[in-house]
Amino acid sequence: MLIFALLLAWYPGSSYAQQRDFGAHPEVIRGEVWVDLEPIHGDRPDEEFPLSPETASRRALQEAALYFSAMIYGWSFRYEIGERARGIPEDFGELEPLGEIRWGDPRLTVTDVQVHDHGTRVRIWADYRMSGYQQRRMQTWRMGTVRNAHATGFSPLYGPSPDSTWLDIRYAALTDAARIAVREMLRASERNRPREVSGFISLATFPRFHVRSGQLVASARFRVQITEIVPFAVH
Repeated sequence: MLIFALLLAWYPGSSYAQQRDFGAHPEVIRGEVWVDLEPIHGDRPDEEFPLSPETASRRALQEAALYFSAMIYGWSFRYEIGERARGIPEDFGELEPLGEIRWGDPRLTVTDVQVHDHGTRVRIWADYRMSGYQQRRMQTWRMGTVRNAHATGFSPLYGPSPDSTWLDIRYAALTDAARIAVREMLRASERNRPREVSGFISLATFPRFHVRSGQLVASARFRVQITEIVPFAVH
């Protein structure tokens, strides 16, 4: 179905849509993904240029699955905040996924595909129909000490390394946005700068990306739960 939808989207003015009443389906979450059909990372074209409909389809589903996973399950993190005056470097580390929506999950479907920018970009809307367990997971992100945060992160267009893939580049910008969201939250709530913190973070919605001054920019809304704060006095 997705391959067929993307093939339709190859023609100007075409679209495929499946109408739904989302208010009647609280178990359904939705997000928007943009696929660049002629991707260039910094000064190098993608390993496949231009993308075939099959590759574009696979990338759209892979990216949507990543964000749905981050909305439902989230990540754990450990953040060494650092302090320049003491010679302590900042280190956000890696986001550790707490769960994963796997490739081919039948609950993930595409509901709308549209072509833009003279056929060089495709916008894809995807749905994910949550199980009962996943709905309960989502509810935990709206309870207790979980706080909302918004931040903008950055990655060089070529990514964190010269051989970075398209998804590595987006993930790097998103991770940087998560780091900044946690940092700004701590600045607002902690009188004394802690040495490190750990906790959990999830996406509230799909992130948005754009290019600015040679960098990929990720704008994202998060839900954050801090579980441990280690002050400098402990060390």
